[in-house]
Amino acid sequence: MSTDFAANTYGRGPIAASASVAPRFLTRISWGAVFAGAAIAVVVGAGLNILGAGIGANLVDATAGDTPAASSIGIGAGIWMLVSHLIGLGFGAYAAARLSGTADRMDGILHGLAMWATATLVAGFLVGSAASSVVSTATSGIANMLGSTAQGLGNLTGAAAGEAADRTNTSTLQSVTQSAVDRARNALTASNAEPAAMSSDQRKAEIGRLAGQRVTDGTLSQPDRDRLVALVAAEAGMSPDEARARIEQVEQQAQQTVQQAEQQARQAADAAATAAATASYWVFALLVLGAIAAALGARAGTRHGPASDYAAR
Repeated sequence: MSTDFAANTYGRGPIAASASVAPRFLTRISWGAVFAGAAIAVVVGAGLNILGAGIGANLVDATAGDTPAASSIGIGAGIWMLVSHLIGLGFGAYAAARLSGTADRMDGILHGLAMWATATLVAGFLVGSAASSVVSTATSGIANMLGSTAQGLGNLTGAAAGEAADRTNTSTLQSVTQSAVDRARNALTASNAEPAAMSSDQRKAEIGRLAGQRVTDGTLSQPDRDRLVALVAAEAGMSPDEARARIEQVEQQAQQTVQQAEQQARQAADAAATAAATASYWVFALLVLGAIAAALGARAGTRHGPASDYAAR
């Protein structure tokens, strides 16, 4: 069987080809170069960000009061982080393409893009780990604080209980408890009585029941509404017309409050959706810019060889 070898200088051409067998290609990717480039990209970007943090700290002058505005510092920090990220990816892609040993421009660019993807995943993992560590530390601190607070409250409660036990006896506690029970029973069992003959607690209990029914059902029947007017008039010491006007005013205020709360909730949901969409667009733009920087860096880092280096792929 006749075999036609078309290997290039780096041994990356087809191993063998024949009329009946399709050519097989050796792998053209160097993962060592990709990982090395990703490490360089992450370290260079982190180093530039640390430098930017130092420069930003030097701009703060609390003594003289000559500190830039927070908005200016935020914009400058964002631009610095973006430029640092792109520079790091450029250096990493250059190193990945150079260390791969290829003289094929497209192979070099693909090595740079592979480095870009790896560095992005590594940076995302590091950011996620840092955020998780911060949340874990904060949660642990809150738990410890709550535990100490609970222990202190427990000690305080024990001391208060001991003091109360010294100053009260069983008969007194039973008397107070029975009085509260009787008062609640009287308030709840006087429904449909004449409002003027009812106690204040009884009127308030029935007013609360009718008001809750109004909120739950959205409306009251005419007898229940008349009953509510009579109860309010007797409780507040006003005429039925004044009581009816007060009820209508309270209902109108409650309706306005509900409408305002609903409008605020809609606005908050719309603002959250807009913020999420804006953040997504910025993240996508950052990924695209990073890919472009990696491609340019890899293009610059690709070796230049003789024409034989660009064998048929």
